[in-house]
Amino acid sequence: MMIEKKAALAKAARRDIATLVEKNKLETARIKVESVIHDDIHVELLEILELYCELLSARFGLLDTSAKEPDPGVYEAVCAIIHAATRTELKELHTLREMLMHKFGREFSLAVMENRDGCVSPRVTRKLTIDTPPDALIEAYLEEISRGYGVPYLPRLPQDGESGDGGGGGLGMPALERKHSEMVAPQLTDPVGATSDRVAAKLPKIPPTEGTATPDVSSSTGQAAAKPTPPAEDEFEALKRRLDALKVRK
Repeated sequence: MMIEKKAALAKAARRDIATLVEKNKLETARIKVESVIHDDIHVELLEILELYCELLSARFGLLDTSAKEPDPGVYEAVCAIIHAATRTELKELHTLREMLMHKFGREFSLAVMENRDGCVSPRVTRKLTIDTPPDALIEAYLEEISRGYGVPYLPRLPQDGESGDGGGGGLGMPALERKHSEMVAPQLTDPVGATSDRVAAKLPKIPPTEGTATPDVSSSTGQAAAKPTPPAEDEFEALKRRLDALKVRK
């Protein structure tokens, strides 16, 4: 009955959380999710203790002995109930705990309450530890609740050196986006024209010959240099050509 009651309360709490997410009240939703997580853990504890009670009922004959310590067949169940019953609201479970403590004596009961030598099952002690749920678990709950009620929700990504939400409903700039902006390639500082000028500056300077046009290598427009004009004819060759023409006329 207690489990069913808590399950109904948890369902109502999840509905409220979905409404908060829809209204973009994410910080309030996260706080309520922590309460839901603790309630779920408590329900798991109740389920474990219920199984131990059924075990004691089924093996009641092992309890009806005069031994100072419980039989190995019920030892784990007895230790779990003595150790964890006070952390529940069930009066019947408190009564059973008092009966077991009276049955096995003060020394044994004190050892179980202090969990000496790890006599209590770890799956029980883990449910009794009250810690702040990790952010990953909170985000997983929010995502699952939002999906169940058809509310869009974008999980918050880890921040680099930041613990807050960065405002705006807790979605801040993700670390991945920030790294991406830092890794954007820098702009080119050496355009094609400047490259051409630098290459032209490294070329050896050749004095132009007579009648030869010097190509414009450093032009930043990238156009082809002008074609050179043919060199002037040698004077000796011109004189020889005229003499040969006179001989032909004779």
